[in-house]
Amino acid sequence: MTNRERALAVLRYQPYDRLPLVHFGFWSGQTLQKWAAEGHLPVAEADAWSDGNEVDAIISERLGFDLNWQSMFIASHRLHPGFQSRVVEEFEDGSKHVLSGNGVVVVQRPEAGSIPAEIDHLLKDRSSWEQHYRHRLEWSQERVTSAIVCRDGQSVRFDEGGLEILRAADWDTPYGLHCGSLFGQIRDVLGLTGSAYLLADDEALFDEIVQVVGDICFRNVEYILQTGARFDFAHFWEDICFKNGPLIVPSVFAAKVGPQYRRITSLLSDYGIDIVSLDSDGLIDTLVPIWLENGVNTMFPIEVGTWEASIQPWRELYGKQIRGVGGMNKNVFARDRAAVDAEIQRLRPLVDLGGFLPCPDHRIAPDGEWELVRYYCARMREVFG
Repeated sequence: MTNRERALAVLRYQPYDRLPLVHFGFWSGQTLQKWAAEGHLPVAEADAWSDGNEVDAIISERLGFDLNWQSMFIASHRLHPGFQSRVVEEFEDGSKHVLSGNGVVVVQRPEAGSIPAEIDHLLKDRSSWEQHYRHRLEWSQERVTSAIVCRDGQSVRFDEGGLEILRAADWDTPYGLHCGSLFGQIRDVLGLTGSAYLLADDEALFDEIVQVVGDICFRNVEYILQTGARFDFAHFWEDICFKNGPLIVPSVFAAKVGPQYRRITSLLSDYGIDIVSLDSDGLIDTLVPIWLENGVNTMFPIEVGTWEASIQPWRELYGKQIRGVGGMNKNVFARDRAAVDAEIQRLRPLVDLGGFLPCPDHRIAPDGEWELVRYYCARMREVFG
């Protein structure tokens, strides 16, 4: 079997010859650069890495992984064009206030590796929506045709040979269709506080923004599939939860965003795509049934966190309709071999449930040790074949 066949067999509860080893990439600009400085890989490779490209395959093999779940075709579903990034204000300590491509003023600090703090948002009301945003969320074929297909050592535009690659679908690891973000990107431009207040102050505008974003995501997927492009799975990105639960009231999410998922997943089903994964960190439990009801059946990356997320309680609640990719506590890569061994033992009964591919529960962080990642892969092969 190929790793493509193995991964899909696991998620479809079918027989497979061995468990494929899956990862979710690395902290951009940090993890691989640290490993390069330690002599584990060339600096040129560290700098050239991106999800699913040729270098990704090379580094995956050196570590012992079979595939990166984040290998997928991503058309533009965000602001197009984005705002021109510019420095708004500079400070003596080297920090800056910078206008981002989303129209958000963020704080940039020297050597900071975390998500920057947001201090202002251009999108506040209908006036700013119509002046700065509405025209940036118009659909056009260019959102698809200018996007890059990255498969088996090739990185080409959709309209310059990429479509032919997607029609042939001749690859050995799963390749997905990214369907966009139906609320996460709205939160990105409004901010958490802004999105909550907009719902209270101007519900009609909130609904309009959700509809416009949903339309772009739907039309991208529709256009792509109508060309004859083929994919192994579909995927959404959201990141709309934190350690205590969702950043939106579940009933609001179900009523206003749920139908946007449903029309896209129904379209996917028409084209035979039966695995639909969704990326959201944090404690997602109250949103899981909403996603399931609207055609999303694979949770990713099942961030373990302090809340100890696991597919097991979801399987007890929802049965085999729910699948998972993730759920492996990446923090053990910063500890020792005993911690890695204990984590693998924790994963054994979860793998036995079926429909579950263990994968680090986020990008491998800079505190991860090269040798411990390699040890994890070697031990996983010993345990799971």
